[in-house]
Amino acid sequence: MADFTIDELISVCISRQVVDGEVLAQGINTPLVMAGFILAQCTHAPNVRFASAIGQSICQEWAPLGVGRIEDLWLGKSLLHVGFATAAADLLPGYNPKEFFHPAQVDPQGNFNNIAFGKDYHHPRLRLPGSGGIPDVTPYSDHIYLYVPRHSRVTFVEQVDFVSGLGHVPQRRRGRGVNYLISDLGQFDWGQGRMRLTSYHPDVSREYIQRKTGFDLEIAPDIHETPPPTSEEIRLLREDIDPLGVRKLEMLGGSARKDLLRAILAREGVL
Repeated sequence: MADFTIDELISVCISRQVVDGEVLAQGINTPLVMAGFILAQCTHAPNVRFASAIGQSICQEWAPLGVGRIEDLWLGKSLLHVGFATAAADLLPGYNPKEFFHPAQVDPQGNFNNIAFGKDYHHPRLRLPGSGGIPDVTPYSDHIYLYVPRHSRVTFVEQVDFVSGLGHVPQRRRGRGVNYLISDLGQFDWGQGRMRLTSYHPDVSREYIQRKTGFDLEIAPDIHETPPPTSEEIRLLREDIDPLGVRKLEMLGGSARKDLLRAILAREGVL
């Protein structure tokens, strides 16, 4: 078994959700996801296409992840450029892409929040990055997936403060709701319309995952340990796809994140 870090396991699990021929959409600042998407193309899904809110472009080829030189991928290799409104309203509904969103809060039904913490919209406890195109996509899409780099009761709550992403609700008329979630503790689905634990990562117990979740989890009957990355998957991530370790930024906070960001920019030659 290959030695691996949790960020690598998350990207590998994301890659294993990809089916060949899909259009894969990336939001803003989601390198864990993009590393997984590229890994899928390098291993089992050579015919995928990448769409991104960064540059509003569609790409067939990929470039190694970066921070200061991210345009090498989204601008330098694009097949098509469109505006954000055109992408969200016209192109993406037609392509019905697979997309992984990073929720600040998510409830048992898969509704999620990226707007604010606190019930008063005009005076929140914390203003979040915002919904972007999430409300435009989640009511109709069949390919809504989530990822949470740091699993906690702050994120997994009984009721979200605001709904920016639509989950499994009776009012839904189109789309399937959220299909899947990967966190640093395990993998989950919504097999019966409620969040369900399907696998636990190595050295993580089911009991610990429940303690870190703010509502009662359902447990899949065939629950198992998450299969580890292969040696080749780890090699591709470390040597080809993300040699700078950009994906690790999503796992860190505070000074550790700042230090890694400075180191990446220095290696890119933009500091």
